[in-house]
Amino acid sequence: MSTLHLVAADRWPAIARTPNSPTRAAVARRILRRAVRQLPITVVLPDGTRLGLGGPVMEIVSDAFFHRIGADLKIGFGEAYMAGDWRAGRRTDLADLLTVFASRLTDLVPPALQRFRKLIEPRLAEQNDKAGARQNIARHYDLSNELFAAFLDPTMSYSAAWFDQVDDLETAQVRKIDGILDLAGVRAGSRVLEIGTGWGQLAIQAARRGATVTSITLSAEQRDLARKRIAEAGVDATVELRDYREVEGQYDAIISVEMIEAVGERYWPTYFATVDRLLAPGGRFGLQSITMPHDRLLATRHAQSWIHKYIFPGGLIPSLTAIEQIASAAGGLAVETRRELGADYARTLRLWRERFVAQTPVVANLGFDAVFRRMWEFYLAYSEAGFRAGYLGVSQLALTRSTS
Repeated sequence: MSTLHLVAADRWPAIARTPNSPTRAAVARRILRRAVRQLPITVVLPDGTRLGLGGPVMEIVSDAFFHRIGADLKIGFGEAYMAGDWRAGRRTDLADLLTVFASRLTDLVPPALQRFRKLIEPRLAEQNDKAGARQNIARHYDLSNELFAAFLDPTMSYSAAWFDQVDDLETAQVRKIDGILDLAGVRAGSRVLEIGTGWGQLAIQAARRGATVTSITLSAEQRDLARKRIAEAGVDATVELRDYREVEGQYDAIISVEMIEAVGERYWPTYFATVDRLLAPGGRFGLQSITMPHDRLLATRHAQSWIHKYIFPGGLIPSLTAIEQIASAAGGLAVETRRELGADYARTLRLWRERFVAQTPVVANLGFDAVFRRMWEFYLAYSEAGFRAGYLGVSQLALTRSTS
């Protein structure tokens, strides 16, 4: 049974309203039947028909599913989950199911239809000029500090942990931060700039090394809690509500952990040029970035996805190739060291999702309704699947000025 009857139309208009597109829905049915013949999954249709090669179970509980994905595959699949038009089987983990799709993401839709889709799919609308960047960041990071605290570990780190032989998430997050601080050469006396504060853990660990730390963010919620956590830790670090383009001064180390994804392709050259302008002679740039294959970046960079619409407006994940090319051309910077954490991010996301689901009563009491909770469960599982399938990666990079 669909959860549509629970949807507040004023809050979730696209979920409350099912697209009525019989022709596209019929095409979507044919594509699904064709696709699942090749996939190790089981799809159960509303009439009980079972398709696929067997494996993780996807239950389609309403024909509205086909109308949604027929109207827009990239966005409709996630919206259908939010609406309750499909679900993972009772004994199927959502990320296990989505990993099967993610592993075949590029060839599920026939090439001829992919070319047609590009003519009708919505284009990215959000901009990341100074005003737009503030609005885009606020839509995600200013949701509620209490919401993030409900599923993050005590460090409040909202990026890939580094496990290696560590099992505990909090310990793995501390290790990840020490890893990027090491790549940036942060030590006693270092002048450190952090672009993207989060909730202050990196600033705390850098300050404990004896560094002078300035951290900037566009999220007022993050700024306020980061300042509180820094004070409670008994260290000295400055947190400012400021755009990276407005920063002045010189820094021995600049660090940015999973913030470049919010910069937008148009502003990547500005981002690296700004780092170059602020980096003192001999300084180092520690960058942690989610990545995607370069060919997929080129194919999808202008299209709006479900993630853009509901989770990270204005965002775009770069490729390693794009980072290397733009860092060199715009900032004279070259990658010196690289550490891969893709498998670690899949594990991080699994732990976040488990806690998020376990904290359902807490999240509900914060005012987040059933559609929001399904949206975030899907987002966390969808992201985990991307890393498990290798469609997404994440790299810790040390960049220095090129000597060539």
